Amino acid sequence: MDLHEDEKANVVTATFELPGLRKEDVAIDVHNNMLSVSGESKLSSDRDENGYAVRERRYGKFSRTIPLPQGVKVSNNLYFLA
Repeated sequence: MDLHEDEKANVVTATFELPGLRKEDVAIDVHNNMLSVSGESKLSSDRDENGYAVRERRYGKFSRTIPLPQGVKVSNNLYFLA
């Protein structure tokens, strides 16, 4: 997570890198001057390697809550890069 605050413009920018997640896997909420970002990763792959069945799984949840300065207006400028 990268967080940048421009006090003069009263703008806070939060950038999250969430590899392997789709926007449907991420929840973003602002309530009582708190920004909450949470999500869940469910990745699984199967392959055959030299006669062996290889199965890899990665599951996990995350959640971050960030206090926002008083008076910050929230906009829905969300960008998802593939």
